[in-house]
Amino acid sequence: MIVTIAVLASLAGAAIAQTREPEPAWRQSALPLVPAGHVAGEAYRTDEAGMTGYLAVYPANANDPKSLASVFAARQVLVVKLTRGDGGLRASSAELQPRVDPTLGNRDTTMTDPDGQEREFEKLDAELAAGRAKLPDGTEPCSLGAWSEDRDPKGLNVRAEPSVKARVLGTLPPPYRLKMGGRENTPDDGWLTEFRIIGFKDGWFLIEGAKPPGKDYEDEKFYPRSAPKPYAGRGWVAANKVGANYANGGTRMGGLFQAPFVDAPWTPAGRKLGGTLDTDGGPKRLLACSGHWGLVESHDGVRGWWRSLCSNQVTNCS
Repeated sequence: MIVTIAVLASLAGAAIAQTREPEPAWRQSALPLVPAGHVAGEAYRTDEAGMTGYLAVYPANANDPKSLASVFAARQVLVVKLTRGDGGLRASSAELQPRVDPTLGNRDTTMTDPDGQEREFEKLDAELAAGRAKLPDGTEPCSLGAWSEDRDPKGLNVRAEPSVKARVLGTLPPPYRLKMGGRENTPDDGWLTEFRIIGFKDGWFLIEGAKPPGKDYEDEKFYPRSAPKPYAGRGWVAANKVGANYANGGTRMGGLFQAPFVDAPWTPAGRKLGGTLDTDGGPKRLLACSGHWGLVESHDGVRGWWRSLCSNQVTNCS
């Protein structure tokens, strides 16, 4: 896990925002050809002859937690036949096809990767996919930093299964303030209990590695031995009790994607204190996850995907 975090940090430093290439003229004429139940993302390639275009398409419900999109699932592309007229290239017909590239061994690809960053995330996601067998059946593999937002004095229950009826393995402490000492930047409401999200299923996050609240940020001389100790093993917590901060996943800033891919439809979204989304602050709600992406709801009500979330409570996660 430490290696993965280090790699993500190096990727995050590559770009705070991406410059978007202008869309090809034929894209607008192809939109009426998008099949029902799908939405159009980027037109990510036009062939060398200039008579075939490739339009990224995703299920219209890819941002619905009940029909969760997956970075590990096979994708599709709308292959658009183009004709040339006085107004330039226009779509004449289209066919929905599996999204593979024969020149790359039939590997699924965005083909929009000038700096190799997407290739690096493909490797990280492949590592998560390889570990799927070690997770409970039906669990979507994830890798995100997060924390408990449960204010219940009894703490947040960590359960053996993704169900309110499942056995309680332990608890995560509510926000905690040191009675004496502490740093000047200690949150007014107390330190939150942090952990890693490693999976998602049916409205529940599979977590592990919970840390005593605030211990990583406080001077060891002041952190009391009597501080609450969380259950640090693997278990399930309700998604509506979990929060996080936006981290820099090397994608387009200022909004959210409709599916967990960089060429999916994109919608502007705002921060809690105003301005467009960046690595300052976090979402209103964390709904689900897939790979290194979190499905979130922004504070201005936009629901979509953001790549990379962290649990840093002192600085932003840029």
